[in-house]
Amino acid sequence: MSTEYRPHISVLLDECLDALAVGAEGVDQALFADLTFGGGGHSSEILRRFPKARLIAFDQDPEAIANGIKLLETNGWSDRAKLVHANFEQLKKWFDENNPGLFNGILADLGVSSHQFDAMERGFSFRGDAPLDMRMNPSNDSIMTAADLVNQLPESDLADLLYKYGEERLSRRIAARICEQRKTRPYRTTAELEEACFLSYPSGQRHKGIHPATRTFQALRIAVNDELGVLERLLADVPSLLAEKGTCAIITFHSLEDRIVKHTFKEIVAKSDNRVTILTKKPIVPSEREIDSNPRARSAKLRVLRREDHHGGLGGSKKKEKYRSRE
Repeated sequence: MSTEYRPHISVLLDECLDALAVGAEGVDQALFADLTFGGGGHSSEILRRFPKARLIAFDQDPEAIANGIKLLETNGWSDRAKLVHANFEQLKKWFDENNPGLFNGILADLGVSSHQFDAMERGFSFRGDAPLDMRMNPSNDSIMTAADLVNQLPESDLADLLYKYGEERLSRRIAARICEQRKTRPYRTTAELEEACFLSYPSGQRHKGIHPATRTFQALRIAVNDELGVLERLLADVPSLLAEKGTCAIITFHSLEDRIVKHTFKEIVAKSDNRVTILTKKPIVPSEREIDSNPRARSAKLRVLRREDHHGGLGGSKKKEKYRSRE
């Protein structure tokens, strides 16, 4: 398995750094958390832009951690940054055990990294034939792989999963085909699943819009890694981990994630014991220029929450209006 990361373009990079700068204003040695280290793009820019800051970075992918250690050493950042090999839902547990101080900024760039998509052996993409895995941490044998779900779930449960997590309108047709075929041949590779999805679509729709397998692969990846549950648990912990005026910036890539962030931010604001403000009345999206240079940024949305020294809400001060004007 390759551990080399190619250079990549971080999504909404300037907007994320601006959000973190709002939370670190007036702080000499800010403390930041990058909860999705990946190829280290966002983390690297945080360490460059804030030369006195400390950074705690999480990633559950052992390849990301191995490459991250090299990146920090090469740039002389090892004394200011710490890599934690864990899912970001462990942030609160790690915080309680290590007592680093409250965070001036927390960043999470959700979804699958470019490296994970491009590493065909990981099974996230149907662009090549590979084992049907999809685990963010392939060394974690305690969770089911995509192949396990496809081969073991009852047909109705599989259809519900594809509809719930992939918003796949032909979920029942796809599930029926999968379950019929697995009676004689279990699914083992991405190509086998891609073909089942493709053939489940009416012939006139197979080459229109996105590929017929796109939503099914998304649904299985979300289910394998419990992505939505992990996100909900993280957001519940955020208010207690932010320093006064600290910010939390979350980038999402599909509507299921974005709805969770949007509604959870509002629920956090509504609780009387949470002194927070939503800085993004509408999500920040990439410019056309960014999309042209990085097509994978097309569906990205950034939402930002800020801890206040009083009960917050949505809107308010000139400073918040100035930040939102960057959208």
